[in-house]
Amino acid sequence: MSNKPKLLLHICCVGCGVYVSQILKQDYKVILFFYNPNIWPEEEYKERMTEAEKIAKQFNLELIKGEYEHDKWLEAVRGHETDLEKGERCLICYRFRLKAAVAMAKKFNCDYLTTTLTTSPHKNAVAINEIGRELAIENNLKFLSQDFKKQDGFKKSAVLVKELNLYRQNYCGCEFSIRK
Repeated sequence: MSNKPKLLLHICCVGCGVYVSQILKQDYKVILFFYNPNIWPEEEYKERMTEAEKIAKQFNLELIKGEYEHDKWLEAVRGHETDLEKGERCLICYRFRLKAAVAMAKKFNCDYLTTTLTTSPHKNAVAINEIGRELAIENNLKFLSQDFKKQDGFKKSAVLVKELNLYRQNYCGCEFSIRK
């Protein structure tokens, strides 16, 4: 039995999830949480979920699968469909997913939670960490504020994905992030 604190790791995709989970499991008992109702189309969501299942099995990590609630997510971002990337729509999306992560961390009696969202150079790590801390405090939890893209985290993630022959998407996930 490990005396390591339990940490719920919200994973947005397998590339970031596999890399960050390997770093964090040195100090925490990591539980993966895949909750990404922003992903579209549903086939893309299923592809990313399948990859998350692969890494959970390969690295002996518990994986909690959230519901695919794309309609609820669309309702949350309504009116922000044309926002630029890193704009208000993304902030709403971060909050939407992190609220679910907080609820799951409480349900599984985790000491900490964090997210792999900060691994991407296309995401606002400062905003993500602020939202995470705010939601954690409101729910008597601890949020592990990290910017996982630091120290070449994104590059290391990409290398690990290639080594493990994992799928890596070429857009954030929502139908609005596909636009040119």
